[in-house]
Amino acid sequence: MSKDTSVTKAPIGVFDSGVGGLTVAREIMRQMPNEQIVYFGDTARVPYGSKSKPTIIRYTRQIINFLKTKNVKAIVVACNTVSAYALEEVKAELDIPIIGVVKPGAEVAASITKNGKIGVIGTVATIESKLYNKCIKEHNANASVFGTPCPLFVPLVEEGWVNDTVTFEVATRYLTPLLDTGIDTLILGCTHYPLLRNLIGEVMGDEVTLVNPAYETAAKLKEMLKEKGLENSASGQSIPHEFYVSDAAERFMSFANSILPYDVDTTKLVSIEEY
Repeated sequence: MSKDTSVTKAPIGVFDSGVGGLTVAREIMRQMPNEQIVYFGDTARVPYGSKSKPTIIRYTRQIINFLKTKNVKAIVVACNTVSAYALEEVKAELDIPIIGVVKPGAEVAASITKNGKIGVIGTVATIESKLYNKCIKEHNANASVFGTPCPLFVPLVEEGWVNDTVTFEVATRYLTPLLDTGIDTLILGCTHYPLLRNLIGEVMGDEVTLVNPAYETAAKLKEMLKEKGLENSASGQSIPHEFYVSDAAERFMSFANSILPYDVDTTKLVSIEEY
């Protein structure tokens, strides 16, 4: 049976509360160059980490409704907070595949740890949800999980202070107690954190393996599209990715262009409350 090319050529919807999910989009672009991405960043209502569960679920439904108008064939929740609080809730309402960033990272961490001690860093909401703990223990029942919220990392990344001495000092303060637990694996449980990977690696040292859920999510997505016969195998064309935000399009665009392997020349504003 031949594939329905209108479906395989349909885009993948990727969304986040802001710009952090661009690290997931970046990995999808690298690992699946034939796929088109429609990205939405909820820059008007960021951060999600301090919002209540019902609010996060409401925002998530609105964004999914918007992405469905773009006829996406799959959705990637490139936000740890939404993955923790809303993913299971909205999954049942969808007729297309949807994946989050928590499970792929948790699975890898559970399988590579040698001493069973795994650290997770993320927003306050992600750490308090304990979803990483649950997912890790599903794959490695004997693992010990140590979570530490690192709320200052997001504003430092968005300020562009990725290699700054101030950021190094903040990282040292957050991460030293984790080092003292003897972890050998650390999950970067917020989509902004891969941009601090080198700095975090410097603080943690060579004995600790860093797990980047953005990379693992893209790998999982690739596998899933292949399994469901949804991957776009038509190559050799330049893919016109689309970017949408709920506020501050110019600022989003300059951040996107600083980290993506793709030139973002337009970002459109969306009145997301209408969806």
